[in-house]
Amino acid sequence: MAALEAARSLLVETGPQAVTLKAVAGRIGRTHANLLHHFGSASGLQKALAKHLAETICSTIRDAVIASRSGIGKPRDVVDLTFDAFDREGAGALASWMLLSGNEDALDPIVDTIHDLVVDLDEYGSDTQRSATLALVLMALGDALMGGPLAVALDLPRDAARDRAEKMLVEGLQTAPVTPEG
Repeated sequence: MAALEAARSLLVETGPQAVTLKAVAGRIGRTHANLLHHFGSASGLQKALAKHLAETICSTIRDAVIASRSGIGKPRDVVDLTFDAFDREGAGALASWMLLSGNEDALDPIVDTIHDLVVDLDEYGSDTQRSATLALVLMALGDALMGGPLAVALDLPRDAARDRAEKMLVEGLQTAPVTPEG
């Protein structure tokens, strides 16, 4: 766990290229060989980090969805947590780096965790909710990668994509079919 927290700190501070076995080992006072034994390679470390980030972030998003459903929270909370996960928490940069580095199964931990979240929230049978989840995640990923420069180029406020995502979620909630349980 200390290695993954150190890797997360490196990711946020310096970017995905800094998440190496040597750098993480140096942060936690271990040897490169020790981490190599545990993770197998730098891509193994990055994949473990992606899984750790996805699980941590999806847990927080799950709580926000439940709060929103109960009237305590609001859809914007879910939007902000999702966008922050891909931007401030570095998940977008990490996923892109892993893919560009040739790690074909790089997205598996993220995709699997999002799938499990949708199933856990009992929304897998809803086309509306699965489609909204897909759109929200893709918007957050795109925003993390080029949202700032694109918003400037289009003379829009920096949070325009978040505003659009919130509107999409609210409209989806209004048109979602009512189930016997809810």
